[in-house]
Amino acid sequence: MALKQQLTQKLEQRLSPQQIQLMKLLQVPTMELDQRIKQEIEENPALEEGADEVDDEFDNQDDDYNDDSESDDEFDLSDYLDDDVADYKTQANNSSKDDEERVVPLSGEQSFQEKLTEQLHLLDLDDKQFMIADVLIGNLDESGYLNRDLEAIVDDLAFAMNVDTTEKEVEEILMLIQELDPAGVGARNLQECLLLQIKRKQDGDIVRFTALKILENHFEEFTKKHYEKISKKLEIEDEDLKEAIDEILRLNPKPGGSMRETAKNYQQIIPDFMLFENDGRLELSINGRNAPELKVSKEYESMLRSYAEGAKSSKADKEAVTFVRQKLDSAKWFIDAIKQRQQTLLLTMDAIRHYQEAYFLTGDETKLKPMILKDIADMVGLDISTISRVANSKYVQTNFGIYPLKYFFSESLSTDSGEEVSTREVKKILSDAIEGEDKRNPLTDEKLMELLNEKGYNIARRTVAKYREQLNLPVARMRKEL
Repeated sequence: MALKQQLTQKLEQRLSPQQIQLMKLLQVPTMELDQRIKQEIEENPALEEGADEVDDEFDNQDDDYNDDSESDDEFDLSDYLDDDVADYKTQANNSSKDDEERVVPLSGEQSFQEKLTEQLHLLDLDDKQFMIADVLIGNLDESGYLNRDLEAIVDDLAFAMNVDTTEKEVEEILMLIQELDPAGVGARNLQECLLLQIKRKQDGDIVRFTALKILENHFEEFTKKHYEKISKKLEIEDEDLKEAIDEILRLNPKPGGSMRETAKNYQQIIPDFMLFENDGRLELSINGRNAPELKVSKEYESMLRSYAEGAKSSKADKEAVTFVRQKLDSAKWFIDAIKQRQQTLLLTMDAIRHYQEAYFLTGDETKLKPMILKDIADMVGLDISTISRVANSKYVQTNFGIYPLKYFFSESLSTDSGEEVSTREVKKILSDAIEGEDKRNPLTDEKLMELLNEKGYNIARRTVAKYREQLNLPVARMRKEL
């Protein structure tokens, strides 16, 4: 088949670099916006912090440099792109413009495996024992458990490290690891983990001795909360059983994760909006960090004018003009994107304020109306994806606390009267009912369904179970207390 060239036309929609930049900025929370602006200022010398001396208004999209440069017929960007060097030699299209650079962060904290290895050096172990212990520690999961069979570890030592050992010898080394800190590390299951911790606490106290016997001989009954069986077999009173169970509940089921939690850095939430009630009226404001003062560098504007008025004959001058123009355009696009981001955030939050006004005035969760992304998108005339980006990772401070914007979005549910109510209202009633139940005889999903049906909420038992799971509430049997 012969090769041939053919000229065709087609119509397609593509996002401009400015639109891509705006979409990325919309989903950036307030804390990250500062870093994003600093990064842009470092990369673009034509962008500066501070109010524009000529024009401070958001709705003015034309700058002096743009008017002067584009009104001058002799100054055309295309004149300075006609170089001797082909474009493909100066460009590298290895990635898309909208590709995000993702860098894996380096962890500065010490893992619990590394801390265990440090403790190994304090033990009197020969080279073979140390190697076995090091392999065992390396096989512990994030919670501190050994989930592999000792036989498999013996095989690993033989084939990968040429160490000839037995299961008995490996188990002896494992028992040494289980004596290290934190208590419970190196266990092969939850029962062994809790036993390792309670045994370290044995000091002759009758409550801890009872807890030890429960874990040793009645662990299955304990996990299923069959307290009557335990008290009958141990021949103890309910009060004594309750004290022993409270002692067990203070143990750590994930000893390896405890070290990570203590070293974990918790990120402070900075609200993007402030919404307060004042004399029956809601006042909305945006965090000042979302409206930074940025301007185009006057020095770069003057540099562009001087190049435009010069001879512009040399190739170096043309390259300089192209560079300055690109930096100025990039600065203007970024400033416009920041302004448009602020306007879009305010527009969206104002629509949410009007939609959920009853809740923001009272703080009563039952006043939350069912609301989905499409409802707000229709109100503000924006696409659903834009509303989703605004609601993502954004927070609002109210008289009743700080909430993520996603908190106010919920599906609807019909009552017997045909009224549409928010599923969050149903979850609130469900949560209050479980909180006020008799813990000795907790409410089953069937009884919770009947309670909601009596209040006029037409809801099935499986839906009650779904909402209960979404609230991270266990089944009735697991909520039972003495």
